[in-house]
Amino acid sequence: MDALLSTTPLKILSPSSSSFNPKPALSLLSSVSSAALCKNRIRRRISSLRIFSSSESAPSTTQTITSASDIPLKMKAWVYEEYGDVNVLRLDEGLSVPEIKEDQVLVKVLAAGINPVDFKRRQGKFKATDSPLPTVPGYDVAGVVIKVGSQVKNLKEGDEVYGDINEKALDNPKQFGSLAEYTAVEEKLLAIKPNNLNFASAGGLPLAIETANEGLEKAGFSAGKSILVLGGAGGVGSLVIQLAKHVYGAARVAATSSTGKLELLKSLGADLAIDYTKENFEELPEKFDVVYDSVGQGEKAAKAVKEGGIVVVLTGPVLPPGFRFVVTSNGAALAKLNPVLESGKVKPVNDPKGPFPFSKVIDAFSYLETGRATGKVVIYPIP
Repeated sequence: MDALLSTTPLKILSPSSSSFNPKPALSLLSSVSSAALCKNRIRRRISSLRIFSSSESAPSTTQTITSASDIPLKMKAWVYEEYGDVNVLRLDEGLSVPEIKEDQVLVKVLAAGINPVDFKRRQGKFKATDSPLPTVPGYDVAGVVIKVGSQVKNLKEGDEVYGDINEKALDNPKQFGSLAEYTAVEEKLLAIKPNNLNFASAGGLPLAIETANEGLEKAGFSAGKSILVLGGAGGVGSLVIQLAKHVYGAARVAATSSTGKLELLKSLGADLAIDYTKENFEELPEKFDVVYDSVGQGEKAAKAVKEGGIVVVLTGPVLPPGFRFVVTSNGAALAKLNPVLESGKVKPVNDPKGPFPFSKVIDAFSYLETGRATGKVVIYPIP
């Protein structure tokens, strides 16, 4: 799995960053007796509701949420029809809205995070296992359910959800991703959006937080252990620091970044912030139970781990005692993490240059591909 690399100034989106936290559309109907309204009247009521969402760095915007009976035939989506650089991307304003399968829901996309796996896929690095072209990119999504398949059990129209829409990042990912007005997603890949986070905050979380947490689990990380996070200011690294310190109970957390991001690392919970431009972390006398390598420094990482320890590798070479894994997207895993997000123990970190509006997706990818982003790059609002 490709690391979510990062680098630049800091922006932590706190649980209170949203000026208004919208309730699910259907909650407005909760006080109305089911006997008093038939299903058609409920649907008409939903179609007239408007979900308001905002972000610290973008003005408040109003998103019209449409009922299943009002779903359009066409939508806007970013598409590429050949592999290449950012210039192969184009905005298609007449793409068909995807049909859903029995186990899927249709999500009105309000925000989407972009990740290195998106641009590396677009560059053709995973051709052998990729879905057919043309492709609508995008893994991370936050939005509202507007239609449910016949086998969907726990989600309903009006639910505010977030998730990584691809169960396996590199194994036949969806041809129609989240950089679109609508996307079809299996119910099992989604969770209810944390109630303290706006859509822009939630939109960049799923792939990164699932990767961070699964890596810690696979490494057998537990209370009292020490960890070194390589790339601590990145999308994954910033969450590994917080999870290790505030959820798993790490005895000591160290992390690397460039000079300008050392204070960010400390604010997230790092006991030791290492400036990789000035220090060689592998030469420090202190060694760690776990080294979490999100930037591809496998050879150096192997020198920083204690005897009997382990190295988690997301990209680049793997040397003993390291292992690489590809995250498995799972809505249930996200749901288990919701309490630590809602409590504020773990906070989203989004790059201060964003969010980028839907019309600026090419600019967002160009910036992400410089490797200088801090935390996550998010597309919001999506009309």
